[in-house]
Amino acid sequence: MSTTAITTDKIVLPKEVAQGIITKARDESVIQALSPSSPQMFKDVEHIVFSREPEAEFVGEGIAKSPTDGEFAPVPAEIHKAQVTIRMSEEVKWADEDNQLEIVDSLVDAGGASLARALDYGGIHAINPLTGTAVSNMANIVAGATPVTATADPSADLDALIESVNEDYDVTGVALSKAYANSLRKLRVPNTMARLYPEIPINLKVGSLDGVPAAVSGTVNGSLATTATGVMAVLGDFTKFKWGIVRDLGMEVIETGDPDGLGDLKRYNQIAYRMEIVYAWAILATDAFAVLKSAGA
Repeated sequence: MSTTAITTDKIVLPKEVAQGIITKARDESVIQALSPSSPQMFKDVEHIVFSREPEAEFVGEGIAKSPTDGEFAPVPAEIHKAQVTIRMSEEVKWADEDNQLEIVDSLVDAGGASLARALDYGGIHAINPLTGTAVSNMANIVAGATPVTATADPSADLDALIESVNEDYDVTGVALSKAYANSLRKLRVPNTMARLYPEIPINLKVGSLDGVPAAVSGTVNGSLATTATGVMAVLGDFTKFKWGIVRDLGMEVIETGDPDGLGDLKRYNQIAYRMEIVYAWAILATDAFAVLKSAGA
């Protein structure tokens, strides 16, 4: 057995381990599942978008050309830190190097998935997933999306969602709550009893709905929220939600003190592992989205 022990320094995770967390974001987050690009490292970014797009002009031979000015508007990317602190018995310090790496892998699996879900809770709802409460001054899709009130007809609700997206934007994806996905999945053609929407995914893996990518997750309705959001689906142009990871991923090993309010680590013979990720995101056009909410929400 190696005498090397896990130290209390901050560990910079190897690239392949950091990539594991990013992969979890791809697997566990509907935002990433519906985005056409992979996460990118960026910081202090302002996305420049057209607030008024120019139009072309046909001109005849020798005719003066008219101005076709466009207007630009900067959209700053907000930076938000998410963290996971996991307590374990301090006996893990005595493990040999192979077992220590296995511990790191397990923490990446558990912590990475939760950090990935945090992207949805923040970016869709502005909700702190640990407490289930709202986060102030956090850009989120639901706040600016066009609201649609659900009826007793799930198929008609889908049509209303599509109609509510600003005509200047394409519909590139739809995020479904599990309840709404099930209601669509139950719809059948009267004569043949074939499913009306057979392509809706049962799990988070991206399927399709009326020809656009679709993902299903409990993060869509915010199942961890202390106050029900009423959100049943979010549909729109997900290319208008830009996000990335600002800083290198790290894991801190804490042996002393009370890092999470659960008591002194030494007193309980425990050790804590803390993983942090710093997201940045920007919503380039709030009217590129429509949100389906239950009646009364």
